[in-house]
Order: sequence, then structure tokens, then C-alpha cells
Amino acid sequence: MFSNFDFDVIRRSLGYLFLDGMTFTLTLTALSAVGGLVLGTLLALMRLSGFKLLGRIAGLYVDLMRSLPLVLVIFWFYFLVPYIGQWLTGASRPIKVGAFASSLITFIMFEAAYFSEIMRAGIQSISKGQPAAAYALGLTYRQTMSYVVLPQAFRNMLPVLLTQTIVLFQDTSLVYVLSIPDFLGAASKVAQRDGRLVEMYLFAAVVYFAISSIASYGVRRLQARISIVR
Repeated sequence: MFSNFDFDVIRRSLGYLFLDGMTFTLTLTALSAVGGLVLGTLLALMRLSGFKLLGRIAGLYVDLMRSLPLVLVIFWFYFLVPYIGQWLTGASRPIKVGAFASSLITFIMFEAAYFSEIMRAGIQSISKGQPAAAYALGLTYRQTMSYVVLPQAFRNMLPVLLTQTIVLFQDTSLVYVLSIPDFLGAASKVAQRDGRLVEMYLFAAVVYFAISSIASYGVRRLQARISIVR
């Protein structure tokens, strides 16, 4: 079955695949996860605030993002962000953003919708007596959230947040549609150049499976450790 396979093409392209492609993929994943978590936490606080208008705006944003295909959002931001930059700066032409910046903005805003729901569940899992006790001690709303609620919510939701980050790692391969040389894009370029589609796409699948499996195993170990501490 594998007699006609040329696995040497994989060996020859390892440097390009991992130094360029995988570095891009991991960088985009890490920055998008951090940005999405920060924005998602703000959205969660808006949805749980006593101001109905803020809650409705955040809810509409989350529902909108979660109802759209990610690949459509990627295209949308790639073509829309330059015009938004032109509108904000008053420039005469659309602002050149670049494929990486456009992809990063897209993933931060898209993943924030999912992170916000995770953080909202984490905040709601905290006993209402704890913020009430914090207010009784004289802490403000910001201090109560910063020192009492959010640290516990983040710890409770850490395995779910990491699982969502693994999904994000897999989703970043969709930047391939913008011809960005992420790991899958780099593998595709080599495959097209050398006419070895099966070998390169098979290798890319094995790499994604291996990284996702190892990361999932780490999350399960972390989850078990946290549950034991409790």
C-alpha cells in the first residue's frame, strides 16, 4: 500500500514545516487564546452585570459569533478590517493590515464568544455568599471580581479553557484559505510543489493528531489533579 509513497519528501521539508509553519500556528494559537480570554472575560462580566443594555449587547455579540461559520468570519475580517481601519484613521485608502494581523483579530473576536460562555459558567459556579462576604468587608465590585470571584472561576474552568484552546489550535488551520503559510499551508505548498499530496496531508494529519492527543492527555491529568485538591 505504501510502496509508492515518498516519505523522504517529509524529511526534506521538516525544517520549513516546523520552523516556519508550526511556529506560525503556535504563535497564532497562543496570542488568540490570550486575547480571546481577556475579551471573553469582559463579555462575561457584561452579561452578568446589572445593566441590561450591556448584557444584551454582549449576548447579541456572542450569539452572532457562535452562529457564523468560522471560515466565513475569516473571510469577512480579512476583507473588512482594512476598510474599518480607513474609517477610523480617515485615510484615503483602505489600511494594509496584513494576513497575520487580520487572522489574529478574527480569532480573538471569534474565540472570545466561546471563552465568554465558559467564564460566565465559571463565575456563576461561585457561591453567591462569597461576593456578599467581600462586599460586607468593604471591597468594591472591581476588587471583589479581581481578588475573589475571577481567580476561583478561572481555576474551576481551567480544564475547559485549555480544551477550547486545543480546538482553537485545530481551527487555526483554516487560515489556509488565505494562503497563509501556517503548518497546514506549508504542508500544502510542499505537496503542490513536489506532487506528493497524500504523503504531506497524511503527515499533517498525524502531527495534528499527536499534538492534540498529548495536549488532551495533559488537560485530563490537570483536571484529575485539581479534583483531588478539592
